[in-house]
Amino acid sequence: MMPAIGAVGVGLLLALMVALVPNAISDLVTLVQDPVKPESSLLKPKVMIAILARNAAHSLPHYLGCIDRLDYPKERIAIWAATDHNVDNTTAMLREWLKRAQSLYHYVEWRPMEDPRSYTDEWGPKHWPPSRFNHVMKLRQAALKAARERWADYILFADSDNLLTNPQVLNLLMAENLTLVAPMLESRSLYSNFWCGITPQGYYKRTPDYQPIREWKRLGCFPVPMVHSTFLLDLRRDASRDLAFYPPHPDYSWAFDDIMVFAFSARQADVQMYLCNREHYGFLPVPLKAQQNVDDESESFIHTITEAMIEHDIEASQYLHSPPSSQEKMGFDEIFLINLKRRQDRRTRMLNTMASLGVHATLTAAVDGKALNTSQLQALGIEMMPDYKDPYSGRVLTRGEIGCFLSHHSTWIQVVERGLQKILVLEDDVRFEPRFKRRLQAIMDDIDKAQLDWDLIYVGRKRMQVQQPERSVDGVNNLVEADYSYWTLGYALSQQGARKLLDAQPFTRMLPVDEFLPVMFNKHPNADYMSHFEPRDLKAFSVEPLLIYPTHYTGEPGYISDTETSTIWDDEAVATDWDRQHARKTAQQDSIRPVAQNSVTGDSPPPAARASRDEL
Repeated sequence: MMPAIGAVGVGLLLALMVALVPNAISDLVTLVQDPVKPESSLLKPKVMIAILARNAAHSLPHYLGCIDRLDYPKERIAIWAATDHNVDNTTAMLREWLKRAQSLYHYVEWRPMEDPRSYTDEWGPKHWPPSRFNHVMKLRQAALKAARERWADYILFADSDNLLTNPQVLNLLMAENLTLVAPMLESRSLYSNFWCGITPQGYYKRTPDYQPIREWKRLGCFPVPMVHSTFLLDLRRDASRDLAFYPPHPDYSWAFDDIMVFAFSARQADVQMYLCNREHYGFLPVPLKAQQNVDDESESFIHTITEAMIEHDIEASQYLHSPPSSQEKMGFDEIFLINLKRRQDRRTRMLNTMASLGVHATLTAAVDGKALNTSQLQALGIEMMPDYKDPYSGRVLTRGEIGCFLSHHSTWIQVVERGLQKILVLEDDVRFEPRFKRRLQAIMDDIDKAQLDWDLIYVGRKRMQVQQPERSVDGVNNLVEADYSYWTLGYALSQQGARKLLDAQPFTRMLPVDEFLPVMFNKHPNADYMSHFEPRDLKAFSVEPLLIYPTHYTGEPGYISDTETSTIWDDEAVATDWDRQHARKTAQQDSIRPVAQNSVTGDSPPPAARASRDEL
C-alpha cells in the first residue's frame, strides 16, 4: 500500500499542480462555485441634444414636450441650448424649461444672448442675411465642439420648430449604425429635411428619386447629398472628427449657408449623409418667405401641430408654463362639434386641435346608429326614401347613416329653437388647412360686406360634379356656387337655411344627409330623389379652395367609418361592412380636369391635405 500523504504533502502536491497545469486549480474551484451570473447590460450611449432657438416662443412648448417624451435615459443626455436676437419670449421660456428640467439630464449648457434683438442687415426675423448665417454656423460649431469635449457618443441637432413625435427616434437612428443620419420629417407638402440631388455649386437639384421616398413608396435608409433641420451624428466614428460648420472648408466657395457648408464638409470628409423613412418620426413646418414675420411663423406652426395631432398625442412640456390661448367663435353664434360618445379619441384630438387654432367649439352628442333599434326608428317616423340605393355598393340606407342624419338634424333644430343666426358645423374626423381661422373669417366678412343671401356654405366636401367649373360669386373672394357634392365634414348654416331643411320634413323619405343637401339646392343628378321634395331652393355655396379635409380616406391606415360600418336601416341582422378598399364614397376626391377647375378671386394656395408642391 501507498503510505498516507500528510497535510504538508497535499500542499506541495497542489503547488506542483499549479506550476505544471496553471488552469487546473481554477477548474477545481469552478466546480464548487455558485452558478456564474450574467453580465449587466451596457449603458446607453451618451447623447448631446443641441437646441438653437430664435423667436421660437410659439413652438417651444410642443418642441420641448417632444424632447421630454424621448424614450431614452435622460441621465445619458446632455442639453446644449443657445438663443439670440429674439423679439419674443424665447429666452425666458427656454430658461424656465432648463431650470425646471436640468436635474433630469446629465449636463446642461446654456448660452443666451439678450441683445441685440435683430441683425443689422436683415429685413425682418425671417430674412437670412450673411451675418445671421455666420452666427448660426458659429453656434452649431460651438455645440459640436462641446459634444466632443464632453466625450458625447452622439450629437442630435434638432431645429426648435421640429416635432419629434416618435419617442423612439434616438434608438431607431442609432440602430442604423451610420455616421450621419436624419429621420424623414413630414410637412403639409412635399417639403422635408433632405435633398436627393445637388448641383456642383451645392444648390438643390430636382431628381425623380425624391417623391417616392417622401411619400413612403420606397422605404429604407437612403444615401443623399443633403440632410438638414434634424439629424444625428455619431462622434465615435473617426471620420466625424473632420466635420465642421465653421469655419467653412478652405475649398468651399459657394453660398454662405449653414446646411450647404456642412454638406460640403461631409463630402470632403468622406462622410455619407443618410435619410431614413422606415418609420414616421415627426413633423416640420414649410419655410416662410423672407418678408414674412413672427406672427406668420406662429400661424404656420399651428398647422404643424394640428397635423401632428391626427396620429399623435402632442402636449406641451410639463416643465414649461403655457397659458391657455384665447378661443373665439369666429363671428358664428355657435360652432357645433359632432362627436359620438364612444369616440373619445376623436373628441380629445378635435378639442385639442380647436384649442390650438384658438377656436371655441361646443360638443354636441352624435346619435349612434349602432344603438338605434327598430322601435326607435318607428317612433321617430323614419322611413327610407323609396328605391334609394347607395350609388357605389347598391345597398340600402344604413343605421349609421340614419344616426349621422339625426346628429346634423339636431343642430338644425338648435338653430331655430335658440334663434341662432349663423353656425358652423364640424364633424370629428377632419383636418384643417393652413390659416384656417383667418381664411374662413375673411370669407365670412366678404359675404357680410356683399350682403350675400346664403343658406349653407360648404367648408369641406367632395365635389362630385367635375365636368365643368362651378360659378364664382361676384364680390366675394374664394367662394363658388356649390354643385353636386358629397360629405358633411364642415359647413356654415344660416337660420334661414336651417328652417328650409327642417321644413322639408325628411324623416318620412330619408336618405344620407350628404345626398339630402344637394337635393335641397336642386343639384342632385337623380331626378327621382328630387321629386320627393318641394321647394328645393336652398342657397348653397362652397369655399374655394376648401379649408377642411378628412383625416383619412378609404383604405388608409386608421380609416374608420361609423356610417358605412353598420347594419341596414330596417334589419339589424344585416351588416354593411363590405370591402372598404372599394368603398368609393369615402375615397379621396377624383382628379378634376383643367377645364373643370374652379376659378376664384382671392388667396388660393394649393390644398395642403394632398398638395403636390415642390420639395423646396
